[in-house]
Amino acid sequence: MKQVWMQIVPFDKKLVTLALESGVDGVVVEAKDVDAVRSLGRCTVKTPADFAFVPIEKKADEKVAVDALKAGKAVVLAPGWEIIPVENILAQADGLLAAVRSLDEARVAAGVLERGVDGVVMLPEGAADLKRTVAELKLSQGTLELSRAVVTSIETAGLGHRVCVDTMSMLTTGQGMLVGNSSAFTFLVNAETEDNPYVAARPFRINAGAVHAYAAMPGDRTNYLEELRSGSQVLIVAADGATTLATVGRVKVEVRPMLLIKARVGDEATGAEGAVFLQNAETIRVVGANGKPISVVGLKPGDEILVRTDQAGRHFGMRIAEEIKEG
Repeated sequence: MKQVWMQIVPFDKKLVTLALESGVDGVVVEAKDVDAVRSLGRCTVKTPADFAFVPIEKKADEKVAVDALKAGKAVVLAPGWEIIPVENILAQADGLLAAVRSLDEARVAAGVLERGVDGVVMLPEGAADLKRTVAELKLSQGTLELSRAVVTSIETAGLGHRVCVDTMSMLTTGQGMLVGNSSAFTFLVNAETEDNPYVAARPFRINAGAVHAYAAMPGDRTNYLEELRSGSQVLIVAADGATTLATVGRVKVEVRPMLLIKARVGDEATGAEGAVFLQNAETIRVVGANGKPISVVGLKPGDEILVRTDQAGRHFGMRIAEEIKEG
């Protein structure tokens, strides 16, 4: 996750309010204005003296930035930086920040050498792009490749403890969480975004499955659903593979009747098969290959749904190279 700072020099109360509402990591103001910022909201406040602002105008300036980073200083590349010098600095040191004046500049800085700078400092002239910059750099987790899978069976599976993940975000049709019996085969479970005759939509909620299931998480990690708590950050995935973050507001674990759903990607000889336990209720939906939700009570063998296949092998949620079979 990238850092996003807002520099507000000279002081402007409206810009400070905008920065706080946008969810920046902190603001940069002159020393005399620090208390004024803190009176408006709880946030990290620094002054220009806390950073080493380095202009990149000649080759020698790259070494100045690298040496400062290796000395533990917070280095911000001054406006006017170009991609090649940034690449050279990133190849030698971590922790680099870049001053930006627009969302486009922030995107470029965040994508250099694929990993990008560690964060950006938005200047006042980029204020109109601040909220979108925070959303892209702090919430977006890139794009995952999803696959079409064919449902092979749906069976009743008795009672089990299932987990409702109530987030602090309003999700839309086709968005949900990747959940499965195996970290190598997860199903896109749609949030409760759809109305039905019996229950109002709850677009903040993903009825995600049984307590033992793996859930894909930010940073290429997994968690068991049972491990999620208020304040946890979860990975939200859309039908087109776009990802974002959501914060868990509440987790509800209750005993409910369950279904065992199995699906396959590819043919029987060379493909992959996975399974997931989901609550047996009309409001629980997986995402069809067309991006539209399908209720588990109407799901049938032969239906195409969206899943993610991956390499098996996790230890405390982190990827490991190990021969493992999960069913």
